[in-house]
Amino acid sequence: MKLVAVGAQDEQFLLELLNSTPVVDGVPRDDLAQLNAARRWMRAHGLAPTEAELAALLDARAALQAVVRGEKSAAVLRRFVTSAALRPTASRDGIDWHLTTEGTPVGAVRAVLAWDALRVTSPGRLRPCANIECRLFLIDRSKPNTARWCSMAICGNRMKARRHYRRAHSSENPQG
Repeated sequence: MKLVAVGAQDEQFLLELLNSTPVVDGVPRDDLAQLNAARRWMRAHGLAPTEAELAALLDARAALQAVVRGEKSAAVLRRFVTSAALRPTASRDGIDWHLTTEGTPVGAVRAVLAWDALRVTSPGRLRPCANIECRLFLIDRSKPNTARWCSMAICGNRMKARRHYRRAHSSENPQG
């Protein structure tokens, strides 16, 4: 039985975590490298801004980025979920699931569970941008599952412009 106990906000949390290492003007950047910025980010995502939480989050981010890029197998994520448990609670509307982590920082667990939920419910839709100079990720929500770039306006436009330039210059007459 496959159980999915995360929602859209967890998917957004995962995508924002994966995309916290962008390339800006050709220079790789880490939005969570500065402690104050990392603590603001963590608070905004409902996490305790502790050093242990941040360390686990950064570790999970690196592992998840490698898994999504196909550089490592999902087995590297095991360490983040070994102490996690989902506990059911009956409510008027049905069953609610509550995550407990038994001492493991919750952010890393949430990110891995969100990745797994996407793997189960939307296989192949979480992927890296097709622009090799970009380090961002996307969740393809298009019906045909054909999105290739994190942003059509930025990476998509750049890639199409490069392709057009190459075609135009390769077909030019060398004598002319």
